[in-house]
Amino acid sequence: MLTEKAQERRTLMAATDVRVKADDLKRFTKTVFEKAGFTAEGAENQADVLVWANLRGVDSHGVQRIAWYLELVDKGHMKPRPNIQVQKETPAVLLIDADYAPGPVVTVMAMRKAIEKARKVGIGWAVIRNTLHQGAMGYYSLMAANEGMAGISIVCNPPNTAPHGARSAGVHNSPIAICVPGKTHRPLMLDMATSIAARGKIDVAEDKGIAIPLGWALDKNGKPTTDPKQAAVLLPAGGGKGSGLAMMFECLTSLFVANPLLTPVFQGKPGAQVHRQNSVVAAVDIATFTDLAEYKANADAIVDGIKALPTAEGFTEVLVPGEPEDRVHDERVKNGIPLPTGTWQKLEAASKRFGIPLPTKI
Repeated sequence: MLTEKAQERRTLMAATDVRVKADDLKRFTKTVFEKAGFTAEGAENQADVLVWANLRGVDSHGVQRIAWYLELVDKGHMKPRPNIQVQKETPAVLLIDADYAPGPVVTVMAMRKAIEKARKVGIGWAVIRNTLHQGAMGYYSLMAANEGMAGISIVCNPPNTAPHGARSAGVHNSPIAICVPGKTHRPLMLDMATSIAARGKIDVAEDKGIAIPLGWALDKNGKPTTDPKQAAVLLPAGGGKGSGLAMMFECLTSLFVANPLLTPVFQGKPGAQVHRQNSVVAAVDIATFTDLAEYKANADAIVDGIKALPTAEGFTEVLVPGEPEDRVHDERVKNGIPLPTGTWQKLEAASKRFGIPLPTKI
């Protein structure tokens, strides 16, 4: 008997003829974004976030996004060289207008500033208005954990998920990522959407030419579907718990920056469904509250205690947040990153467009 997560992973796994080394994939991705007009630093950030996701098996937020990002640039929605401005700032908080920046470009900057503030006053809380897709949010929370801090990141978009009891979109499947450091264990990392499955996982299923599990999404008529091409509305994780969290995340992000993303859609305002994001990234300096070494040891003790629990029927071990992705990371660093046919075709299109060599197959 497989867990729901294991069943999901098995569903999304398919044979592929294409594996590439992470460094080669990152080189290709960085070059694509430089050719698209990004600064060298911006292209580096963008490539690092995407390939980091692929390395951890979060392919929904990896290089399969390249084609969409280029489309956003071509349409003028994503600005490769935005005028990012810090509009409000105190010793602990800041408000950043991203000017429709590529998500990793502004979010890496925001978390760095949050970490600097946390070192001085114990906490840094950065809210970001009008950014574009930020990739896997765990990347930014891990930045804080790597500095001996607790990291939190939350994001909101226009609605794509049905609130519990509805059959059309009313909230976004707003992700949250929380990461804390351990002593001998790797950082604990919870990185989850408030939908049963992230939209990107449906896109990956389409790239692989496979069905999605029943219960992930509804079609445009509000009917359950297993066809990724027909999936129009996501379904919330945990019923009202998932959609309730998503609603509150809109209140902590979009309403904080006076840029609502849900209500304009309800009101039928033109352009309300155009992709854009508001976000929070925060860093909390653990040493402000307790001894950091003791904290890390206590975090390790939680991991050890949970993993020592007796397993339920059908399970061989108990996993902790971030552990499955850590294992995928180790395997992919060694053996390369697998790319499904549809994703490889997207890379081929970018290669042809910009005249740059594809990553070498291994």
